[in-house]
Amino acid sequence: MLKIEHIGIAVKNIEESNNLFAKLFARQPYKQEAVESEGVSTSFFQMGDSKIELLEATNADSAIAKFIEKRGEGIHHIAFEVDDIYAEMKRLEGEGFQLINKEPKPGADNKLVCFLHPKGTNGVLVELCQEIR
Repeated sequence: MLKIEHIGIAVKNIEESNNLFAKLFARQPYKQEAVESEGVSTSFFQMGDSKIELLEATNADSAIAKFIEKRGEGIHHIAFEVDDIYAEMKRLEGEGFQLINKEPKPGADNKLVCFLHPKGTNGVLVELCQEIR
């Protein structure tokens, strides 16, 4: 793993949260994007070498909607950048980690992504991400 790529924060209202975090960080988000396959709208703030991703559910069946219903707004996941997502998935599965998805899938911000089940990572949802080349 190369670095913390981003920290994902589940929010109820992305526009209100954009305003809040823009005040907090003294900068505007550099990108907003819908990820239809995940049922979310996202917004990204660049913070040095890492990013903060805000995630708002666009449908009641999305993972973010379920997360907010169960736990409320807050940190949802930590994403780590990897060079080769396929090799890293194979390595981690060999180490006994449970992959939520068996193949990487397209995510926001031009990334291939895969998630590790939080039951095997001390309750933290871990995302692996690799730039789509």
